[in-house]
Amino acid sequence: MKIIFAGTPEFAAVALQALHVAGFEIPLVLTQPDRPAGRGMQMHASAVKQFALAHDIEVLQPLSLRLDSKDPERAAQAAAAHARLLATDYDVMVVAAYGLILPRSTLDIKPCINIHGSLLPRWRGAAPIHRAIETGDLETGVTIMEMEEGLDTGPMLLMERVPILPGDTTASLHDTLAALGARMIVDALRARAAGTLHPVPQPDAGVTYAAKIGKEEAALDFSLSSAELGRKIRAFNPFPGAHAEVNGVVIKIWGAEALDAGSDAAPGRILAADAQHGIVVACKHGTLRLTELQKPGGKRLPAAEFLKGFPLEGLSLD
Repeated sequence: MKIIFAGTPEFAAVALQALHVAGFEIPLVLTQPDRPAGRGMQMHASAVKQFALAHDIEVLQPLSLRLDSKDPERAAQAAAAHARLLATDYDVMVVAAYGLILPRSTLDIKPCINIHGSLLPRWRGAAPIHRAIETGDLETGVTIMEMEEGLDTGPMLLMERVPILPGDTTASLHDTLAALGARMIVDALRARAAGTLHPVPQPDAGVTYAAKIGKEEAALDFSLSSAELGRKIRAFNPFPGAHAEVNGVVIKIWGAEALDAGSDAAPGRILAADAQHGIVVACKHGTLRLTELQKPGGKRLPAAEFLKGFPLEGLSLD
């Protein structure tokens, strides 16, 4: 079986590696254009591109696949990519976190199969891992699905569930689901070749949408409950990183523990900031113990180490 692979971040690169190791022929990879990243804002190739180049796989990086784009450059790149797909001998396209919409013109060439990091139809869309943690879901998983023009609406081929553990962050859950999705796509393609893969329509009930994460969401609002804030901190680790301000200084908060004990203090008031009690903050309901923090230009530190260079006693978080 010959595969064209379309994906961009590490989640996709893990699947691409699994397909390569499993012996599938991969004549072409599609990935997003290089982007500036890091403090120096140097151009950076995606994880998928890096793997492809390291294994002598041809890489295509169009700005768009829409032949009807109103932007002349995007339309030209889409036309070139479409011609390249038509000229390539392949059986199926595997898509994982590609970041570009596949138009009907692409979907009509050959079957397209997607690796999606949720239990569809829950959390269709761009940020299923973040939203599952933020909302307090007890489980998630991976769905392998056939692609159609709707947003993650296609028939399901395989699904596996995993629990969301109390300490899971988006970083840890991402790694779990990336490994699961990589194994599942290999299983799915082998089952497809054997004729034992049977699509099942998604149910109409239970549809939710995982909107893309905005940086503005990472500012913590201590008028929420400690449980809600704890979930947000885990959901926004590593991106965009939950934060709050202390006397105008933005502090990143990477770890926290929701406590049941309440307080009459105003939300955001720091109730304790010492080695014995840690950093405890008043919330609308309950209190929040901060366990890992980072000041501007500094390293991520446990609370006790952070307090040595940044005392917080008697202050408030905004």
